[in-house]
Amino acid sequence: MNKNKLKFDEEELKILRDFEQGEFESIKNFKSEKRQLEEAAGNTLIRDKRINIRTSSRDLTRIQKKAAKEGIPYQTLISSTLHKFITGKLKDKA
Repeated sequence: MNKNKLKFDEEELKILRDFEQGEFESIKNFKSEKRQLEEAAGNTLIRDKRINIRTSSRDLTRIQKKAAKEGIPYQTLISSTLHKFITGKLKDKA
């Protein structure tokens, strides 16, 4: 008998509760919808332009430390931050 119980975090528990209460609905034309979303995601990840910027050594060091803490390359962190800014998803902590 396998007594290996799964452990869920709060977000996973909420999803499970919502699922069990019938809060989710099937997507009509799932395959078509999935294909469109995959294409959009792929297009979002295309990095076809290069930019050069100047910044202070202090800021670059802080960016590199933050990226290391997040486990991602610092260029990816900069690109992600710029993307969040232009799409309005960058939230001010104030």
